[in-house]
Parts: sequence; structure tokens; C-alpha cells
Amino acid sequence: MILVLSPAKRLDYATVPVTATHAEPRLLDEAARLIQRLRELSPAEIASLMSLSDPLATLNHARYAEWSRPFTPENAKQAVLAFDGDVYEGLQAATLNTKSMDWLQGHVRILSGLYGLLRPLDLMQAYRLEMGTKLSNTRGKDLYAFWGERITELLKADLQAAKSQVLVNLASEEYFKSVKPKLLDVPVIQPVFEDWKDGRYKIISFFAKRARGLMTRYAAEHRLKDVEMLKQFDSDDYAFAPEASGEATWVFRRKLA
Repeated sequence: MILVLSPAKRLDYATVPVTATHAEPRLLDEAARLIQRLRELSPAEIASLMSLSDPLATLNHARYAEWSRPFTPENAKQAVLAFDGDVYEGLQAATLNTKSMDWLQGHVRILSGLYGLLRPLDLMQAYRLEMGTKLSNTRGKDLYAFWGERITELLKADLQAAKSQVLVNLASEEYFKSVKPKLLDVPVIQPVFEDWKDGRYKIISFFAKRARGLMTRYAAEHRLKDVEMLKQFDSDDYAFAPEASGEATWVFRRKLA
């Protein structure tokens, strides 16, 4: 199987990486095209386009200006160690052993507005560019137009190289819209995480995001080969709920005391 994740807005470039192992993003030429487009924007235009505060817009204006090739461990960091949002707090990749980290590299892909499709150990320079951003470019009105089928084609190649028979979608709707599932030639499993609140089970965003990371960690620690084994996921008291699940939608529920 291959699992896909969303990136995170929050980044950590202060913590020293736990591994020196790294790779280069495979769609770096495309990322460079986007950087050139982003460099045309003023901080005020970035703030308006991305609904950012002035300080954040200024920070990212500087990031686009400083972005440069080649990527090295001195000017970039492995994606799975640089992202620092809710999903990645659940994943805690820095605490995985070498074999589990190797499993991540082979079986996990991170969708990105700037880099397209990242492997966990691909080096990444800091950025802010969400997939839903309506950044006009030479290919259309937004990033979905820019990426077209490029992300899907690379993901399909990865599925074939890994002889994977299924894709597990742990990404948000905004990011997974950049993938064209019908072109992948494999079924897509959508895990859903629900918590008991106010007398019923419901999706609580913070917990659901963290659970995506927990599931990714569970798969890496157990180095799963069969997607059916994901149904045994039990981190943080989640349990598979067959009565609420379907063939392509797998629901995991928990009741917290």
C-alpha cells in the first residue's frame, strides 16, 4: 500500500534532523516555476492571496527570495521532519527507528502545493503555499491547473514500483483534489476518524488530523504489507467500526473518558 498525507503549515527548521539520509524532490523543476511566479508578488499581494497577516506575508516573501538550488542538508530539511502540524505530532517521525523510517520512505507520500509530491526524506526548503491557493499561472487559474495530472502520474509510478494494490488516503479534501483517482488503476481506501461527543460520534478536526499521523506511524512501526491489517489500528484507543464502514470508507471510533 501507499499512504498519502497533507503537509502542514507549521514548520520546524530549528531541531537538528535525527538522520542524515535524504533525497531530492522529484518535481523540483516544477517547484522552481512556482517560485518564479511567487517572486512576482509583493508582501501585500501575498497577504491578500493567502489571507495571511503582514508578518507572515513578509516572512514568506523572504522565503521565496531565498529559495535556491541545489538543495543540501545545510539549506533544507527532510519533509517529514520539517512539517510540524497536528498530523506530524501524531506521526512523531523523529522517534521512529531506521527500519520504520525506511518503510515511510517507501510507502508514504506527502502532497504539496509547491513540491507536488514529496517522499518523507526528500529535502525541502521552507515555504507556505496551500494547494487551494488561487495562484494564477501559465497553466491556469490555480494550483490544481498548474499540477494537472503530474502528481497523479508520479503517484501512479510509485504505486507500480512498490507493487502496491491500494492507495490509503489520509490527506485532506483540499489536497487530495490534486489527485485523479480514476487514473491510478488501484482502489482508494478513505479512513475516517470519529470521536464520541454530545451523544454521538462525529469528526473532530484536531483529533482526526492527529489520528492520520497515528495511523501512519502504526503502519510504519508494524511495516504493514496488507492493507487489511490497518483495521487492527488501535492507537489512542481508536478501533475499527465495521458497522459504520463501507468497502472504500473505513471508520475508526473511540470514546474518551
